[in-house]
Amino acid sequence: MDNQATPVATAELQHQQQAMLKRLARVEGQVRGIQAMIKRGDDCEAIAQQFSAARSALDKAYRLMLTCLLEEALNDHEQDTGEALERVRAIFTKYT
Repeated sequence: MDNQATPVATAELQHQQQAMLKRLARVEGQVRGIQAMIKRGDDCEAIAQQFSAARSALDKAYRLMLTCLLEEALNDHEQDTGEALERVRAIFTKYT
């Protein structure tokens, strides 16, 4: 069995990649905003609020990436179900 991605899987992967990139761009903008707030001497609570928003956006991008890893593990037709589940467990143990 060959490891070529089907067109549907490729389209879904591209969609997930675009979603991750969009979220990471949001995080990048938020971090730049935090830097500007610090340079201006803004209120610490306002800065903390922006840190929280940036962390949340990064966490969401990370969860999208984990979903991608899980889908890869489960869609690997060369593995049996037990191997796929073990791979999923290993991914979660290592990256969460």
